[in-house]
Amino acid sequence: MKKIVKCKIEHYPRSPLDLMPKVHVTFEDGSEKDLFSFYPDEITFSEGELIGLTEQEAYDLRNKKDISYLQSP
Repeated sequence: MKKIVKCKIEHYPRSPLDLMPKVHVTFEDGSEKDLFSFYPDEITFSEGELIGLTEQEAYDLRNKKDISYLQSP
């Protein structure tokens, strides 16, 4: 599995319909992808915490943070 070598989190919407920040990554083979978006009032990410992860590991981290948020009082 290819690993993420660069990550950019878009903090501001590009249009009124694009309300959630997107996580855009570059993999070690040079390919790029918008990985996912998220609600910044529920979960947060730093660019550094995704570097070195595979795509699946990044999705797993997002799911873990979602579950943690949903289970919090």
